Amino acid sequence: MLANIQPLDRVFLELGPITIYWYGVIIGTGVLLGLFLAMRESERRGLPKETFVDLVLLAVPIAILCARAYYVIFQWDYYSKHPAEIPQIWQGGLAIHGGLIGAIITGIVFARVRKLSFWKLADIAAPSIILGQAIGRWGNFMNQEAHGGPVTREFLESLRLPEFIINQMYINGTYYHPTFLYESLWNVTGFLMLLLLRKMNLRRGELFLSYIIWYSIGRFFIEGMRTDSLMLTDTLRMAQFISIVLIIASIGIWIFRRTKGLAKERYLD
Repeated sequence: MLANIQPLDRVFLELGPITIYWYGVIIGTGVLLGLFLAMRESERRGLPKETFVDLVLLAVPIAILCARAYYVIFQWDYYSKHPAEIPQIWQGGLAIHGGLIGAIITGIVFARVRKLSFWKLADIAAPSIILGQAIGRWGNFMNQEAHGGPVTREFLESLRLPEFIINQMYINGTYYHPTFLYESLWNVTGFLMLLLLRKMNLRRGELFLSYIIWYSIGRFFIEGMRTDSLMLTDTLRMAQFISIVLIIASIGIWIFRRTKGLAKERYLD
């Protein structure tokens, strides 16, 4: 019976020479849904409705380029020998931390040019970002990547997972931990938490910092289960190292902004 298990088709649609993959469709869906939520919230917070459209048109392509560059740099032994594969992002290989770096830098420059508060933009965007990440992980699911170590079918069944997830985790004769799912659920929980924190009227910037801390905690532990991690050293995973740095930096920025009186405005002001 196991021999008959076939992975889900990675192709969403073929139009002549054009092939559209589920990976891109799912990531695009996350971006569009996040943009819709940010646009609605930005209007409530008194920003022009086109603000986040303009920001996303800049931030998304830059984030994708940075996410790919980050991944390629840490897999350079492979890509130096296969340079033609570097642009093939539909095969997977987008590092979220690289994308975040690109998006944050773009947001800082955008805010300065528009004479807006970066922290206000970041707070509004935070729930959209983590929801987009939750959705985007299902692109990894379709590509059968970002999974954990080997497990038994009985273990997966004990998690009460639907059959299509269990079967998709059967890769080259072995079942694997659906770590994409663990992170997706962690991010959905974070999204709901941020919506709750938004109503608590935190000081400006603290909603975004809460997102960074929440995401990084989950990523640190889930990354330890994965088999395809980018490695900083033989024993240290890059994503775990970056997660620790982000947690410490976010807490430090939180304390610094409060003690220096830089966070007087509140989210709902």
